[in-house]
Amino acid sequence: MTPVRLFLLTALTMTAFAANSVLNRMALADWGMDAARFGTIRLWAGAVTLVALSYALRGGMRWGGRGRALGVISLLIYIYGFSAAYLSLDAGLGALILFGFVQITMFGGALRGGERPPARRWAGAALAFAGLAWLLWPGSGAEVSLPHGIMMAAAGLGWGLYSLAGRGAGDPLVGTAANFALAAPLGLIIGVAFGDGGNLSGAGVALAILSGAVTSGLGYALWYSILPRLAASAAAVAQLTVPIIALGGGMIFLGESASLHFALASLLVLGGVAVSVLPFPKRG
Repeated sequence: MTPVRLFLLTALTMTAFAANSVLNRMALADWGMDAARFGTIRLWAGAVTLVALSYALRGGMRWGGRGRALGVISLLIYIYGFSAAYLSLDAGLGALILFGFVQITMFGGALRGGERPPARRWAGAALAFAGLAWLLWPGSGAEVSLPHGIMMAAAGLGWGLYSLAGRGAGDPLVGTAANFALAAPLGLIIGVAFGDGGNLSGAGVALAILSGAVTSGLGYALWYSILPRLAASAAAVAQLTVPIIALGGGMIFLGESASLHFALASLLVLGGVAVSVLPFPKRG
């Protein structure tokens, strides 16, 4: 694969990840879609797509495996926390909170697993956490609904745990397909139990299917195909762009705006993560 092709595929994947925020917010804010039903349709669309890809590309499925139960539970927390949070949060703001808490969760998981991060990584984590705290602190001037911010934080926790549970998986595509497929029946129960009767319009359903099948299912499959060709630091840096792309998508498609407070908090969070993950040249 040529460097140009690798760059373009990476950019396409990050755009797909950011599009999940825009599609979710659009379905709820513009079309009055019920958050629980959106999450359920997204989950089922992703499950169908990923299982089909597993059979087409791997010749079958593997339903068991290390961390499967944690993977299913954390996936449900992510999907439904993410959907519910976008009842209030703007697309870019939600993506920033999600991204920040994913990093915090994975940092905590690394500590629990016995890793001893260097001082630079501690400093970066502290800087990112300070940015999130400043963004979410009551009375800080940011237009953040605290309950919905907490829901997105829970979604970040869920996705971080999901990522930790998937470490060491033999085949990430098959493992993700199994997690989605096993979570889908539980998601159906959640959708029925917690659905508030919101508008189930054709446009809202189409956006949920698009989010599940394309920007989630195909997006994850594409990401797994290019990850082996990316350095770990390059993969981490690429993900720094997701909140920014989501912010741009929210401004273009949803008419959202970015305040100076949000911009500065974003710089703190993304800068902290960059300090943690970027390799710095050694002196001498």
